[in-house]
Amino acid sequence: MQGFWSRRRAAPKPQPVQQQPQHQPALPPPPPASTQRITHTSQRTLNLTCNRNFRLAWGGRPLFERTDSDEKNQNDPLLSPVSPPPPPSRSLARSASRCSPCDNSHFRLGERGSGLRARGSVQDFNALRDQCLAEGTLFEDPEFPAQDSSLFFSKSPNKPFEWRRPMEIVEDPQLFVEGASRFDVQQGELGDCWLLAAVANLTLSSALFYKIVPDDQGFGSKYAGIFHFRFWQYGRWVDVVIDDRLPTCYGKLVFLHSSQHNEFWSALLEKAYAKLHGSYEALKGGTTCEAMEDFTGGVTEMYELNQAPPNLFKIMLKGYERSSLMGCSIEPDPNVLEAQTPQGLVKGHAYSITKVKLVDIQTPGRTGKIPLIRLRNPWGNEAEWNGPWSDKSPEWRFIPESEKEEIGLTFDDDGEFWMSYKDFEEHFHRLEICNLNPDSLTEEILGSDKRKWEMSMFEGEWVRGVTAGGCRNFLETFWHNPQYRITLNDPDEDDEDNKCTVIVALMQKNRRSQRRMGVEVLTIGFAMYHLPDPDNLPKPLPLDFFKYNQSVARSPSFINLREVSCRFKLPPGTYCIVPSTFEANEEGEFILRVFSENKNNMEENDEEVGIGEIDDRDQHDGFHSGTKYVKNEPEPEEQKTEDKAKEFFLKIAGEDLEIDWKELQDILDYAMRNETKREGFSKDVCRSMVALMDVDRTGKLGYEEFRALWTDVRHWKNVFKMYDKDGSGYLSAFELRQALNSAGYRLNNHILNILVHRYGTKTGTISFDDFMMCAVKLKAMIDMFKEKDPDNSNRAEFTMEEWVEKTLYA
Repeated sequence: MQGFWSRRRAAPKPQPVQQQPQHQPALPPPPPASTQRITHTSQRTLNLTCNRNFRLAWGGRPLFERTDSDEKNQNDPLLSPVSPPPPPSRSLARSASRCSPCDNSHFRLGERGSGLRARGSVQDFNALRDQCLAEGTLFEDPEFPAQDSSLFFSKSPNKPFEWRRPMEIVEDPQLFVEGASRFDVQQGELGDCWLLAAVANLTLSSALFYKIVPDDQGFGSKYAGIFHFRFWQYGRWVDVVIDDRLPTCYGKLVFLHSSQHNEFWSALLEKAYAKLHGSYEALKGGTTCEAMEDFTGGVTEMYELNQAPPNLFKIMLKGYERSSLMGCSIEPDPNVLEAQTPQGLVKGHAYSITKVKLVDIQTPGRTGKIPLIRLRNPWGNEAEWNGPWSDKSPEWRFIPESEKEEIGLTFDDDGEFWMSYKDFEEHFHRLEICNLNPDSLTEEILGSDKRKWEMSMFEGEWVRGVTAGGCRNFLETFWHNPQYRITLNDPDEDDEDNKCTVIVALMQKNRRSQRRMGVEVLTIGFAMYHLPDPDNLPKPLPLDFFKYNQSVARSPSFINLREVSCRFKLPPGTYCIVPSTFEANEEGEFILRVFSENKNNMEENDEEVGIGEIDDRDQHDGFHSGTKYVKNEPEPEEQKTEDKAKEFFLKIAGEDLEIDWKELQDILDYAMRNETKREGFSKDVCRSMVALMDVDRTGKLGYEEFRALWTDVRHWKNVFKMYDKDGSGYLSAFELRQALNSAGYRLNNHILNILVHRYGTKTGTISFDDFMMCAVKLKAMIDMFKEKDPDNSNRAEFTMEEWVEKTLYA
C-alpha cells in the first residue's frame, strides 16, 4: 500500500487519471483527455459501494479531480497583486438577497415551493391515511409502484423479487422494537452502505431521528399501509409518503433491515429515500456525507487522513460536542470485493463514528487522558477491529471502571469497537464530518454548553451562455459565473491569529434523481477573492478584476461530487465567492452555503434591476421614449430610412392614421429589409410592440406612438449590430448582459437566466427577433412598474384585475 501511494506522489508530471469506484473490478483506461484542461488528479476516489452482489458505483463512472488555472498560475505575473483598473464611477445599489428557506417548515414532495418536481399528484400523508381508513383499504402508492421500475432503471432483476407488506413477512410487525438503535441498521444486497452509516449515526440523536421518522405512524389502530419520512433537500424539508410494500426474495427482506426480524423502520426509511431519488438502484454508490446532509441539512467536510491537519482530533471532538455526524472509510482494493485487512477492517466500507472522547487512563507509571474513537460497521456483525483498544483487548485494564461505565463500554459481536486516534489516523483513509444546520440544533440537542454555527445560504444556477462561465481556465467567461459577497466582521473567540473560521459548501442539485435519464454529476468547485475596497468595486466584478487579482481561498480541486466543501481561516474583511463548473457552458442548479463561528453577512454580488444610461456608441436622434438617450443627430442613412418609414406609414395607415400589428410588421419589414440578415419581424414581436405603445388599449398605434416606437426599434437594432460582430444574425448569450446594458437596461443573473431560458436557442445564442422581443418585454414590464412606483421606492401595488390586464396584454 505504501508503495502504491509513493508512486502516485512521485509521478513526474500530473496526468488526467480516472479513479476507480470502490468495489469495482479494474475499468478499461479512459480515452485520452486534454492535459491543458485537466491539470491534476487527486489521491483517491470518494465513492463508497460496499455492496455484496451489485457492483454499480455512481453510474459506473469514476471520479475526477481537476484544478483550474488559478492554482496552475500561482507565479504568473498576470496574477501578481497588481491593483486592478479603476472601476466605473457609477454607484450601484445592493441587490436583493435570494436565500433559500432554512427554517423547520415542511413541504410535501412535488408541492410548489418544495424545489422538487412532482411525479404525479402531491401526496398528503394525513389525508391519504384518513381516506384509506374510511374506505377500509390499504394504501398503494401510484407514484412509486411495487414494480421492477422502482427497483432498477438500467436492468431487469436477477432474482424473483416479490413485494410484501410487513404483516405478510412476520406475524407481529412493529415500527420500533425497544426504540430505535444503531444496531437496527443491517445492510442488505444494495450497495448503499454510505446511506446505512448515516442512518446508524442518526439514531444517536432522538431529536434528529424523529425529525426524519415522524412518530405519528405505526402498525397500531391507525395502520393503513401508509408511512411518511422527511428529508432535507437543497434548503427545504420534504415529506415523502410511501406504502409499506417492501421488496423480498423467498420471504425475506432483500435490502436494509433490522437485527430484529419484526422491526421495520429502517427498511421503510430506505424505501422513502429510494422514492425520493427515483429507484433503489439510484442509491448505489455515494458518500456518507450526502446522506448525512439529507438527514440534517448540515454541511460536510472531508479529510484525507494521510494529509490530516495537526488539530484534526480537536476538530472531531468539537464536532462531536456540537452533535456533528461523522463517517470514515478505507480505500478499496480494486481486485478484491470487500477485502479485509489483517486488523479486521473492511476496505471500501463506510463506518460510522459514534463517539469521540478523551478517556481517563491510569497506568502503573502515570495517569492522564488518551484520545479514543468508537466506530461501527453497518453490517453489525463480528467484522471488527482486532488491534489495540478492540473488544477485550488488554489496554482496557488501564481504564477505571467508572470511565468504562460512562462511555458505555460493551464487548459484543455487534460491529462496534473502539480504537485510539493514532491507529484511526493510520488505518483509515478518509473522514467525513457533517456539521449540523443551526435549525437542526434544537434546545434538546444543544443543552446548556453547546453552540450553533452561523449560516448563510443562496440558491443559484449555471445557464449555458449566461452564467455557466467555467473555471479560471476560461478567463474570458469566468466572470459571468454567479458571484456572492460575504463580510466577516468578528474573528473567532480565542483565535491566536485573529482570524475567522469559514466553511464554504457548494452543492449541485437533483443529479442523483436524474440518473435514470443519463444525467451525471458535474465537476464543480469555487474560488474566493478578497475585496479590499468593496464599496468602490462594480457589481458584478468584471473581467479585468480577475485578470489582476488572485484568489485567497479555493476548493482544493474541481471534482464530480454532489458537494464540494472546505474549511478556511481568513482575516476579517469582505470576500467574493465564485462557484463554477470546471467546463464552461455546463448547466445545473446549485446551493451555496457558508458556515462561520460568528455572524456573517452575505449577498449576491450583482446589479440592481432597472434603467441605466444608453451606450453612447449607438447613434440616434434623441426622441424621448422613456429612456435616457444621449442626443445626437441621426446619421443621413438612418434619416433616409426614417423618412421612408414615415412615408410608408402614412400610405398604409388609411384615413384613421392608425396601424395594427400586421401593418406594423409590413412597415418594419419594408424599412429594414436591407439592414439585417433575417426574414422579417415575427408576429409575436409586432404584437408586443403594439402593446408596448398602445396607451388606450385599442390594438392600434397612431403616428406619434409609432414614431416613439421607431426610435426604440432603431436603437435596439443598432445595439444588436454592435455586438453581432460576425453578422450572423445571432448573439452569444454571454454577450446578452452587455448588449442589454448598452440598450439601457440593468439586469441581474436571475433575470438573464430566465431570458435565455425563454428566448435562447439550445446552443445558447439569441436571434435578432428574440433580442427584439427581450427589449420590448423589458421596456414594457419596467414601464408598467415605474408607473405604479412614482416615488422610486422599488415597490408597486396592483389589483388582481390590473395585474392580469397588464401582463396579458404586454
